[in-house]
Amino acid sequence: MKVLVINAGSSSLKYQIIEMDTETMLCKGVVEKIGQDNANLVHKPEGKEKYEKTEPILNHTVALQKVLDILCDEKYGVIKDVSEIKAVGHRILHSGEDFTESVLIDDNVLAICKKNAVLGPLHMPANIACIESCQKVMPGVPMTAVFDTSFHLTMPKYAYMYGIPYEDYEQFKIRKYGFHGTSHKYVSQTVRELLGEENTRKMITCHLGNGSSLAAILDGKVIDTSMGLTPLEGLVMGTRSGDLDPAVVEFMAKCRKISVEEVLTILNKKSGFLGIAGKSDCRELGEMIDNGDEKAKLALDMFAYRTKKYIGSYVAALNGVDVIVFTGGIGENSDYVRNLILKDLQCFGVDFDEEANKKTIRGVKGLISKPSSKVKIIVQPTNEELVIARDAVKCAKLK
Repeated sequence: MKVLVINAGSSSLKYQIIEMDTETMLCKGVVEKIGQDNANLVHKPEGKEKYEKTEPILNHTVALQKVLDILCDEKYGVIKDVSEIKAVGHRILHSGEDFTESVLIDDNVLAICKKNAVLGPLHMPANIACIESCQKVMPGVPMTAVFDTSFHLTMPKYAYMYGIPYEDYEQFKIRKYGFHGTSHKYVSQTVRELLGEENTRKMITCHLGNGSSLAAILDGKVIDTSMGLTPLEGLVMGTRSGDLDPAVVEFMAKCRKISVEEVLTILNKKSGFLGIAGKSDCRELGEMIDNGDEKAKLALDMFAYRTKKYIGSYVAALNGVDVIVFTGGIGENSDYVRNLILKDLQCFGVDFDEEANKKTIRGVKGLISKPSSKVKIIVQPTNEELVIARDAVKCAKLK
């Protein structure tokens, strides 16, 4: 049984086909620069030659049709006909407070997503447009909305509320929501199955990549997370500032003589690693550090310090910790960053194995804590697309 997983951005469309009988990825790809004359489709089928083409693609409907065409292509495709796709899973940024789990998409669900678009103005319009495009191109195929935020909606009110006038929460739903929910869900459930529920009651999951967030998870349910109303809150990231004094926004606007919107663009797209060191990729920063670049070292020191502080606060929130999980592009692959984060955490019972840490990169999973450590430290590669596909199957009641 084949499921199509779709992750739509404002000008992009990422996709995978997963064979759910074996939970095997058959292909993946991306369409970028949608709406431009030089849009680019890159299609990577497993065991076959990669396909790439640049051409005008005016909107997400056209992009989706291009994807379906290449999926069925005799040379590059992985299916003979679109009818082989039994369900579609859509990654949707924001659930608001309306959905605590993934749901089958109908007119009511789509209307609620449109209502919540104000909470994610950069991503939600594209998410919705792609749902509507799929409904046009693939009528009758069950489609599921899998929300980036819903896994975090188990947070208690005292954890997700901001210290703002209560009516602003009631009227505008301004609160902490959290993101990367599919990743935190996948790695936490996988680690619980691996180590046993009794050994993983108190867990901190660290999704570290170009965008990064932590979650404090008690008995499989999130009690706090580092991102907030938007993905800007929390850690220093590839291009995002993370936590700062809210007054910085007005101060920067006055100093630079620019608008609040322009400041937020800077905080989202020109800050973090990029703002400090001039590069947003952790691998490039590593190379710069090897060449003695102090700003690159500062950027990763800030990142590790902020992560360490969140870990400490979540140990307090959980009243202890059994497992700390690393995932995401940096969390899975940078032994240097993990070392910066984990050193000097002995007060929490953390005793990590530096040699095991060095070997656990490039998709390798495993424990990097010593047998004597009171806290298990594990590197677990994430698989957000599989979470989406599983939920699509479940919601469509195909199994």
